[in-house]
Amino acid sequence: MKYKVRETTEAIVGAVTGPATAPRTLLLGRYDTIGHFQYTGRTTALPQTVGRAVAGLLTPCRDRPPVDGLVFGCRVGQPGDAVRTLVRPELVVEVGVDVVRDTAGRWRHPARWHRPRPGLSLPPADVTLFNSPIWH
Repeated sequence: MKYKVRETTEAIVGAVTGPATAPRTLLLGRYDTIGHFQYTGRTTALPQTVGRAVAGLLTPCRDRPPVDGLVFGCRVGQPGDAVRTLVRPELVVEVGVDVVRDTAGRWRHPARWHRPRPGLSLPPADVTLFNSPIWH
């Protein structure tokens, strides 16, 4: 038998796919030990109501990306998925993830949306670091 092991964890939203007013998926990341924002994975498609609610919690990057050379990957499956909008890495979200990671330490499968953790609830500085001992 095959069993999928999942855990609930936090990540920081760094970009979205689809329209900025109702994101289709969230592209997630965490900071590494030297302070660079690293892509960790994406969410599954969000329901429209969730996408519209999350849009109100995000601030688009109007001047420049939060980190020079930041690149997010995403699989293009629906029209509009290829459109990526970088956002300020300020919103922490709780997601369910498969414990399987790829060779770079990213989530191998899309994360399942649980809830936002805005503002004082959980600041980005308190999210587990990418490649920390707890991460693996």
